[in-house]
Amino acid sequence: MDLKSVLGPEMVALHLKGRSKEELIDELIQVAARSGKLADAAAARKAVLDRERRMSTGMKNGIAIPHGKTEAVKDLVACIGVSDEPVDFDALDREPCRIFIMTLSPADKTGPHLQFLAEVSLLFRSDEKRLAILQAKSPEDVIKVLTQ
Repeated sequence: MDLKSVLGPEMVALHLKGRSKEELIDELIQVAARSGKLADAAAARKAVLDRERRMSTGMKNGIAIPHGKTEAVKDLVACIGVSDEPVDFDALDREPCRIFIMTLSPADKTGPHLQFLAEVSLLFRSDEKRLAILQAKSPEDVIKVLTQ
């Protein structure tokens, strides 16, 4: 999957303000809503929070990948947020997170969602890429790190 086809600078938010899982998800929903790719922000929020209640999407190495399936999108929608402060996201390694990658997919399309998650998970195995994302000064810098 070509990440540039899903992610652009308008889908990146630096300096997230949220200090809880729910606040961060709300901020990311707003990023997705501003893109015009989200038909119903409330439905998308419910899908992500419902998924989060079943099992945390906090991964390892300071990364969380909140996601949900919803009729509020026609195609895969993804956005990335970076927090200046670590936030507890119930991660697998019990460490707080600073990088948040949210995906929303139509309920009837699994392939693109899984391809995107596989691509992103490979990228974030790299300490260098994670550090570069955390040090990014602009959304364009984040996209550059992800697509090189």
